Amino acid sequence: MSNPAIKLLIAASGTGGHVFPAIAVAQKLSGYEIEWLGVPDRLESKLVPKEYPLHLIRVGGFQGKLGVGTLKTMAGLVKGIFQVRKLLQQGGFDAVFSTGGYISAPAILAGYSLGLPVFLHESNAIPGKVTRWLSPFCTKVAVGFVATSKYLTRAQTIYLGTPCREQFLTPQPLDLPIPVDSLLIVVVGGSQGAVALNQTIGECVDTWLAAGATIVHIVGGANAPTQEIEDPRYIVLPFYENMAGLFQRADLAISRAGAATLNELMITRTPSILIPYPYAAEDHQYYNANVLAAADGALLFRQENLTAQFLAAEVLKLLQNPQRLKTMASNMSSLGVINSADLLADTIDREIAARSLAKASVDRHPSL
Repeated sequence: MSNPAIKLLIAASGTGGHVFPAIAVAQKLSGYEIEWLGVPDRLESKLVPKEYPLHLIRVGGFQGKLGVGTLKTMAGLVKGIFQVRKLLQQGGFDAVFSTGGYISAPAILAGYSLGLPVFLHESNAIPGKVTRWLSPFCTKVAVGFVATSKYLTRAQTIYLGTPCREQFLTPQPLDLPIPVDSLLIVVVGGSQGAVALNQTIGECVDTWLAAGATIVHIVGGANAPTQEIEDPRYIVLPFYENMAGLFQRADLAISRAGAATLNELMITRTPSILIPYPYAAEDHQYYNANVLAAADGALLFRQENLTAQFLAAEVLKLLQNPQRLKTMASNMSSLGVINSADLLADTIDREIAARSLAKASVDRHPSL
């Protein structure tokens, strides 16, 4: 992967579930000239400019029923396609790679209209609208779960897992006051937190502390629990940079079920209790979590059916059964693809090389 002539546009925007896997792949394509396509005021604006030139366009998604909003979205999409076409042409790009979401639509269609190889990665068990609609226009669609391919029968799919940030693949030290011999529960509600989940956890903390556990509660952008619990073994943080080290140390995680977080839990072999965000588009977090639960790497509970008393008891059962936790950890490790970023980067490289060879052959023998 050291061909400096290859110029790649990566379209990845919004949440860590889109941006982090794209960054992981970009880091494996070290010989490529890479630029980025994103949306203003999203995560990529903070992370990408440090490493890659960032181009911004405004594009929205199709939400709800047909109406005026749909027409505005369609107009924005058409405008976005022409903007990306111009960028690809003027920049002399050789290929496009995207990780789904709204930004994928103009990127895929613009790349396809110019005859460029277009690569897409879908990390969710149930593919999103853009992936379902536009995957037939892609050269290859890599999927994070085996079952995803059955929803994309018109596309050239390949199961490669979901690329993970490098720090999750090597041991990371922690700088938190966690006793060496303490069982550790890590609670995380995603980059925006989870108000309902945080409040439920707050009602369980005393029970788990009494059982000797240490709890690290990442509350995200949501409100912290209203319960005032002063105990050095209950650590409440708005965010924590070293989630890799935290998951590696955890005996149990309690989490929402975004694809990126689940992939990190699989890679770090962390037994989990998963509580999908009930308002996620097309309930995709439930289907993500169900893959892990079916493999007995996690327990799956619906938020609407969950009480603090039930959750507290279920966690205690696991903490008191180390063999069960060990089995769940082993099952989690069988689901993660550690070298997913390498595999996806290699797929992109091979497809582009094959296209280049075919084009060169036609150029040499135009009558064939």
